[in-house]
This record gives sequence, C-alpha cells and structure tokens, in this order.
Amino acid sequence: MARGQLPVASLHVLLALLDGEKHGYAVMRDVEELSEGAVRMGPGTLYGTIKRLLADGLIEEVTETTRRDGDDERRRYYRLTAGGERVAATEVARLRALVTRVRRLRPDFGHGLA
Repeated sequence: MARGQLPVASLHVLLALLDGEKHGYAVMRDVEELSEGAVRMGPGTLYGTIKRLLADGLIEEVTETTRRDGDDERRRYYRLTAGGERVAATEVARLRALVTRVRRLRPDFGHGLA
C-alpha cells in the first residue's frame, strides 16, 4: 500500500500495538506513556483512528482472545498486521532520517529541549 506521511494518532496507535494485542483503553494509556504525555487521545479520536486502521488493513480485531479475569466481554482487542508493522517501521525510519537531516543542517537546533 503506497501512502504518505501517517497521521500522528495512527502512528501512535501502531506503536502502542507493537508489543502485542490490546483493548482500546490499554492502547490509549500506552499512547500517552509512549509519548510521555504529549499525545492524549480521547475515545472519539482513538476509535476513529482504530476504524481507519482496520479499514486500511494495518490492524485487525482479535476474535480468539482469551478473556482475562474481570474483563468485560464487550471489550474488543486489536493487533498489528504484518502490513501495519511495515508501515510503522517505515514511518519511524522516515522520522529518524528527518531528524538526521535537520541535525546536519542545524547542529544546534533542539538542544536544551526535553
């Protein structure tokens, strides 16, 4: 699938799913943790993003998930597809290359930022 730059929310959801299947609320928490609080998704953004990623074939709903103790049976779990993992890796490589180019052009840029 040819695509341009991945939306920030989509990239964060894909990265949150790198370590395995998760339900929506866990994805939301992991996005916040991965971004150190810089990206916070509300339910509307999260589930809209999940819907687009499902439609694009980058994630899939897991139907054979074994319920954890106390898990709500309505809770849906998602995982990356092979294509989703490739897209995430490509986007991370694109961002890494961008940072490298910026550092070459302006070695002092961004110093002192958290």
